Amino acid sequence: MAAAAAVHSHRLHCSLHTATRLARLGSPCCTGFLRYQGAGETAVVQAATCSKPSHTVAGSMVQNKIMLTSEERVLFDTLLAAAKHAGTNTVLRCAGGWVRDKLLGKESKDIDIALDNMLGREFAEKVNAYLASQGRETRTAAVIQSNPDQSKHLETARMKVDSIWIDLVNLRSETYADSSRIPKMEFGTPVQDAMRRDFTINSLFYNLNEDTTEDFTGKGLEDLRQGILRTPLPPHETFRDDPLRVLRAVRFATRFSFQPDPAIIEAGSSTEVRQALGSKVSRERI
Repeated sequence: MAAAAAVHSHRLHCSLHTATRLARLGSPCCTGFLRYQGAGETAVVQAATCSKPSHTVAGSMVQNKIMLTSEERVLFDTLLAAAKHAGTNTVLRCAGGWVRDKLLGKESKDIDIALDNMLGREFAEKVNAYLASQGRETRTAAVIQSNPDQSKHLETARMKVDSIWIDLVNLRSETYADSSRIPKMEFGTPVQDAMRRDFTINSLFYNLNEDTTEDFTGKGLEDLRQGILRTPLPPHETFRDDPLRVLRAVRFATRFSFQPDPAIIEAGSSTEVRQALGSKVSRERI
C-alpha cells in the first residue's frame, strides 16, 4: 500500500506540474483527467488533453452580475414564494458549479440549492405544498441518501419544478477523522459551507433572496478573474482530509486552463498527503 501511494503521489505531482505548464502556455486542454492502468501495485497515469478548450478564462470574461434566463427567474421566484408561503424564513442559495459557470457567462443545468435552516426533503415538501395551492403541477421529490462510496456524504432531495431539475440540500460543516476521507456532517453556516469546499472558484454562492453573489472565502471572485486554482483552507488540510481532491485539482487546472496556486503543488506531493492517499483511498476509487 505504501509503495502504491508513493507511485500515486509522484504521478499526481507530475500531473500538477504538467497542468501548470499547460495553463501558462494557454494550452488547448479541456478535460484533463488521470487514467490508472496496470495490475498489483503498478500504476500508470496519463494526462489527457483535447484540441479545444472548454473554457478560456480571462478577467474580462467574468460577469459582474449573474444574468438569469427567463426559466431560471421563474424557478427562483417559485422557490422564494414557497418559502414565504410556508413561513420558514429560509435563505436560498445556489451553490458550486452553477454559480461559477454563470459568472463565466455560460449556461448550466446543474442547479444545487443550499438551505440554511432545513433539510432538502423538508423544503421539497414546502415547494409542492405551494405549487398545489397555486393549482400548479407537483412532482414527488426523490430523496438520495448519503452514499460515501460515491462521494455523496449528505442526504439530497432531487425534484423537478416545471421543466428544471434541482437538488436541495442544507448548508453543512465537515469534520474528518484521520483514518477516513468520509466526513462527519452537521448543519453549518454559509461560511462553514464555503470553507469546506474544494476550491475557491467552487465556493461561491448566489443568494436568491438578495439577488447577489456571495464570496465567503474572500478569494473566489478574484481567483476566477485571475485564473487561479486555490483551496479555501490550507491545501495540506484540504488534501489530507480528502486526497481525491488532488485529482480534482488536476482536472480543474486543465479544464479551465487555470494556474494552480504553488501551495497546491507543494501539498499534492507532500509526504502527509501521500500517506493519506494510501490510507484513505482505494485504488479502485482512483
